[in-house]
Amino acid sequence: VQLQASGGGLVQAGGSLRLSCAASGRTFYNYAVGWVRQAPGKEREFVAVVKRRGGSEYYADSVKGRFTISRDNAKDIVYLQMNSLKPEDTAVYYCAADQVLHSVVVLSPEYWGQGTQVTVSS
Repeated sequence: VQLQASGGGLVQAGGSLRLSCAASGRTFYNYAVGWVRQAPGKEREFVAVVKRRGGSEYYADSVKGRFTISRDNAKDIVYLQMNSLKPEDTAVYYCAADQVLHSVVVLSPEYWGQGTQVTVSS
């Protein structure tokens, strides 16, 4: 699976962004897809993941109620809608995919996409 992340940018605190992760190469709906972020000087951390065929999503406590992950299997795209952004959300955001959802949560997915930078100014 090849993953292409996009949609990052600079936004003021309280604003919104929507990230996209476009997949190609394998049967997309067989993979759980999620987002992982890495802030400057910090380790990568799990953000959100959606099950293979959708229907169930899981979030880090730090983003619950503000971020929403969704997928469109017809278009092979996963989205991360980010609302009420905070400066501490500033990071490079990576999409990741694995046939086992838990592998994404523990940051050991089979596939990684390149990152997209999200910067939230105060």
